[in-house]
Amino acid sequence: MAKLRKKDLISIRDLSKEEVQMVLNLAKFLKSKAKKGINPQILKGKTIAMIFEKPSNRTRVSFEVGMWQLGGLAIDLDFKGLRFGIGESIPDIARTLSRYVNGIVIRTFKHENVKELARNASIAVINGLTDLSHPCQALADLFTIWEKKGKLRGVKIAYVGDGNNVCHSLFNIASIMGMEMIAACPKGYQPDPNVMKVVNEDAKRSKAVIGVVNDPADAVIGADVIYTDVWTSMGQEKESAKRKKAFKNYQVNLDMVKKAKKDAIVMHCLPAHRGEEITSDVMDSKYSVVFDQAENRLHVQKAILALLLGG
Repeated sequence: MAKLRKKDLISIRDLSKEEVQMVLNLAKFLKSKAKKGINPQILKGKTIAMIFEKPSNRTRVSFEVGMWQLGGLAIDLDFKGLRFGIGESIPDIARTLSRYVNGIVIRTFKHENVKELARNASIAVINGLTDLSHPCQALADLFTIWEKKGKLRGVKIAYVGDGNNVCHSLFNIASIMGMEMIAACPKGYQPDPNVMKVVNEDAKRSKAVIGVVNDPADAVIGADVIYTDVWTSMGQEKESAKRKKAFKNYQVNLDMVKKAKKDAIVMHCLPAHRGEEITSDVMDSKYSVVFDQAENRLHVQKAILALLLGG
C-alpha cells in the first residue's frame, strides 16, 4: 500500500497534485469494490480516535463506517469528557493517544488546535473540519466532480456564498490541480486574504484560473459546477439575521442555475438550509449531485485512512 508524503492531513496543501490524484484513484477503486459488497481489510487491527468539538453527521458516520469497512475500529471520544486543552493539555493528549491508537480524526473550531495536536502526536492526525479549512470535504468534492465530468482540467467551479472553510479548501485544491474557480461573495464575507495569497501562488505554478467577485452572475456564467454552503456556519448563530440580509442575492435557485452551462451540476456540502442558500427545486433537481457528493465522503475518507494508516 502506497503512503502519503506527510503523516498528517491538516490542509489540502499537505498534498501534492500527484497525491491528490492518488487519493481519487484509490477512492474510485474502493467505491467500485464496495458496490460489489467487497471491502478490502486494509486496516485490520488498526484503530482511530475521533475527537469532535463541533456537531457532526456526515464526517462522524463516514469515518466510523469507513474504518469498520476497512477492518479497523473507530473510537468516539466525548469532547467534554476529554476536557480537551482544559483538563489536560493538547500535547499530553496527543502523546497519550499516540500510545493507544493509529490515528486521530479531530473536528474543532480553532485550526491551531489541530496543528498543535499533530505536532505532538507520533501518529496520523486528520482534520475533520476547523473554522479555517475542511480538506476531507474538498477531496470528496473533487472526486465527485471527476466522477460526474470525467475530467478536472478545464472544469470551472462557481462558488456562491460565504468565503468560509469549505471555500478555502476548494480554492486550495483547485489551485493545486490547475482548475478554474471563481467565488462570488458579498463584501465583508470574502475568503481569508492569507489563504488567497497562498492560493494565488499555487495557481501561478499550476496555471489555475482563480478569482473572487461580488456578483454571482459573474461567477456562474459558463460554470460546470455551482457550489454553495450555508450562510451561517456553526458558532455564527448570533449573526444569522445580519447574514441573511447580506446574502439575500446569493441564493442558488433555478434562475441562477440557468446562467451556467446546460449540463452544470449543483453541489452543497450539507447540511442545507433549504429556502436560504439553495432552493428545494434546485436541491431536488436533475442538476443536483448533493447526495452523491455526501456518499463520496465515505469512499474518499476510506482512501485517506488507507493511505495514512495502511502498510
